[in-house]
Amino acid sequence: MDITSFGQSSFKIKGKTATLVTDPYDSVFTGLKFPKHIDADIVTVSHSHEDHNATAQIEGNPFVVSGPGEYEIKGVGIVGIPSDHGNGIKEVNTIYRIEMDDLSIVHLGDVGRMLTAEEVDELDGVDILMIPVGGTYTIDASQAVKLISEIEPSIIIPMHYGRPGLKFDLLPVSAFLKEMGQEAITAQPKLSVTKAKLPEQKQIIVLE
Repeated sequence: MDITSFGQSSFKIKGKTATLVTDPYDSVFTGLKFPKHIDADIVTVSHSHEDHNATAQIEGNPFVVSGPGEYEIKGVGIVGIPSDHGNGIKEVNTIYRIEMDDLSIVHLGDVGRMLTAEEVDELDGVDILMIPVGGTYTIDASQAVKLISEIEPSIIIPMHYGRPGLKFDLLPVSAFLKEMGQEAITAQPKLSVTKAKLPEQKQIIVLE
């Protein structure tokens, strides 16, 4: 499996049988440039804000998953778990658990509060956790650290943080890395991973 980042909360996850894109965004709304000519078999949308729901950015005819439920598309299993967006925002945020290539990936969307014990239980056995860390609209760096300790993934990929060009006032990823005591980590262009090659110790991967 190969995972690349488009910025904000958008990733391309390319597996053996399908390609999935999470939370495509509108470039004008965010100030970030969403890449052109991206196609996928599946698109997941965590909630209805323009920095997460710009499905027209994706070429082809992808199956769009935009809310809670259970789905099976091209050998990929998806469970959408309803969650509060938090921070006074009324829209429902959907957490997605994605089963692909024998790996379990969780994309937390714009979760803005700590999860309940029941919600954490639904994420048991997660291999890769995509977690917002920028604060303001989501949980902040310190909350992210606590949530990671509860979920216990093998790989953590931070998302939804401040970066050059972004129109929103979010904390940079360095704030999260400092909280984790991992300030020396440098960004990489892609994560290639298999079930057999998961790290024995918890690992943070920052994607460019």
